[in-house]
Amino acid sequence: MKRRGKFSVFTMVVVLAFASAQAIDRAGSSGEYLALGDSVVFGFIDQAGYEYFYPTNFVGYPDWTSLTLGLNTSNASCPGETTGSFLSSTAPDNGCHAYRRQFPLHVVYSSFLSPQISFATGFLRRHSDTALVTIMLGANDLFLLEQQCNDDPTCIEQGLPQVLAMAEANMQASLAALRATGYTGAIVVVNYYSLDYSNQFVTQVTMALNQAITAPAPAFGAVVADVFSAFQAAASNPFAGGNTCAAGLLNASNPPTSPPSCDVHPSQSGHKLIAQVVAAAGQSPHSRQGN
Repeated sequence: MKRRGKFSVFTMVVVLAFASAQAIDRAGSSGEYLALGDSVVFGFIDQAGYEYFYPTNFVGYPDWTSLTLGLNTSNASCPGETTGSFLSSTAPDNGCHAYRRQFPLHVVYSSFLSPQISFATGFLRRHSDTALVTIMLGANDLFLLEQQCNDDPTCIEQGLPQVLAMAEANMQASLAALRATGYTGAIVVVNYYSLDYSNQFVTQVTMALNQAITAPAPAFGAVVADVFSAFQAAASNPFAGGNTCAAGLLNASNPPTSPPSCDVHPSQSGHKLIAQVVAAAGQSPHSRQGN
């Protein structure tokens, strides 16, 4: 994801959705795990230089989730992906196409013009042993709005309803396409955490985004993993005061600043917390029973 030239994701909370009786047991499970989404899923690190040429340098919550659940991960995410560009290579994105032109992803798409959804549906048709699909999208839709508004709160408020409606429609189309492959296993929609829970505007926008991207989930047998609440709880101590950066859940800015600041991407502590939420969702009675 990209904001003012930097790939990033805004207000991030992760939604895990397990859809069937094939939900995964933490002990002794096996199969494929398909991770879809943006730079949070990718494990993106801002200002990483030459490391971008080696995708194995970027470790995200899918890696920790696969270790917990005993699955083989294929991470098809792309930094800067929007809910629209996930479905179509002609839709506006926030840097995914530029990133793909310069650097490799964790997986190889069939062509440069192939959108992420094409990789995903092809993967599911080829891998009948897929046990889990997670999808995290929407933050870059907000970043594009912020850029268009030059961060003006009034402009953002006015443009937000249209952006959220489109994000919800795109998420519905994405989930429908995944199910249209015949895949009946677990689908997890991942919502976003707030960058600063003490900032009412930022947190309310995050909540609105999460509501939009998770609204279609029940219709497609998907479950929501509430990373928003998990990060909020982790940042609620007196030291952090609701600030996700101060709680150590985000990557520190590079170069360092004084006072310390962060970009919008999770630190390894943040990714591990997201993975814990994902694994816990997979153990819930709802996920075991399916929809």
